[in-house]
Amino acid sequence: MEDKKYTNIDEYVSSFPTDIQKILQNLRQVIHAAAPEAQEVISYSMPAFKLNGILVYFAAFKDHIGFFPTSSGVAAFQKELSPFDTSKGTVRFPLDKSIPFDLITKIVKFRVQENLNKKKK
Repeated sequence: MEDKKYTNIDEYVSSFPTDIQKILQNLRQVIHAAAPEAQEVISYSMPAFKLNGILVYFAAFKDHIGFFPTSSGVAAFQKELSPFDTSKGTVRFPLDKSIPFDLITKIVKFRVQENLNKKKK
C-alpha cells in the first residue's frame, strides 16, 4: 500500500487491481447495508465509516484485507473470528479465502449500537 493521500473511498478502491477492487466494493456495500446512516470518510489514509465516531476501517494489503472494527469489535466476536489472524483492533482476511460478509455485517451492527449507546450517555 503506497502512502498516497486519498480524498474518498472511490479513489482508494480504484488504486487497486480489479480483483481487489471487487472485494473492496463488496465490503463497502456490506458495511453500508449494516450502517446506512454512516458517513464514508478517509482516515489514516484508509476507507472508514463514521457514525458518532469511527465505526470501522478497512484496507487492502498484499496478502489480505484488513478490517478494523476497533478492539471492542474484535473482542465481542472473538469466537467467530478465531479462524482469522487478529490483533487488538484488527482482523486480517486472507485474499485466498472468501471474506465472511455475514460476520462483517454482525460486527458493523454491533459497532453501530456501541456508538449510538455511547452518544446516549
